[in-house]
Amino acid sequence: MAQKIVTIYTDDLTGAQSQEVRTHIFSLDGVNYEIDLVSDNYDKLFEALAPFIGAGRKTGRTSGPSRARKTQVEGPSSEEIRAWARENNHLVSDRGRVPAAIHEAYRAAH
Repeated sequence: MAQKIVTIYTDDLTGAQSQEVRTHIFSLDGVNYEIDLVSDNYDKLFEALAPFIGAGRKTGRTSGPSRARKTQVEGPSSEEIRAWARENNHLVSDRGRVPAAIHEAYRAAH
């Protein structure tokens, strides 16, 4: 027996089906929300939030599947933290995310 799996991408706002639907994450009052939108509807969401984003303060970066709008984060690079970790006898991989414990140790040392 053969099996065929079909994935249908649906815009959460309009219910329209499209291959261009992407997942976006945003937060409000400590609650994270995830919404699937085509680019036009994402633009509408971003435009609606733009005045509040502009007047607000950044408190950190959340991670998620959508990284279309990257922001530059201040502080040492992952490579700098990895080099420091190795010099201070911490085990750290060459690739991937630097563990939070290594970040904490770096901050404590600096």
